[in-house]
Amino acid sequence: MKVAVIIPAAGASRRMRGADKLLQDVDGKPLLRIMAERACAVSDTVFVTLPNLDHPRANALDDLSLRVIPVPDAAEGMAASLRAAARALPDGIDGALILPADMPDIKSSNLDSIIKYYGNNPHAIIQGSSLNEPGHPVLFPADCLSLFKTLSGDRGARPILQQMRDRIMLVPLPGRAALTDLDTPEAWTKWRASR
Repeated sequence: MKVAVIIPAAGASRRMRGADKLLQDVDGKPLLRIMAERACAVSDTVFVTLPNLDHPRANALDDLSLRVIPVPDAAEGMAASLRAAARALPDGIDGALILPADMPDIKSSNLDSIIKYYGNNPHAIIQGSSLNEPGHPVLFPADCLSLFKTLSGDRGARPILQQMRDRIMLVPLPGRAALTDLDTPEAWTKWRASR
């Protein structure tokens, strides 16, 4: 089973008030690099979206086996990243796992669990959950990927999830892994204090 991993990382980090959340240090590395390494550990088809190829975040991805996808219309929101990545997917992909770049509690083992679960349920949309709440990452079967090209705005793939809710299967992840995203300085401070 061939599953691609898409890491949408073209956002502006506006809520960080000047800092770049994806370049924040986590265990001596930028968060974006850590998330990309985790993706590369479970898939040989990894895409990271950035506003452009010269963006400072690209330096965090040096020497990793992945493809950077430029998103010139990144200001539109998450949908622009998903559309660009969907256009770049090669033929023969069985599914695509969307891994937000700002969720450091999602480990490679969690990604592997979701991919294995999908292998046993290849027509389902597999969504990580924590505390009985749906969250991330989300693995979409190949037949859903053409819908990414219709997305708009900053709601990401939510319209697809709403349209296909009867196909969603939740996979529990430990703690708050599927829910913890670090969008603000306060969220980073709280997360670092809890480690």
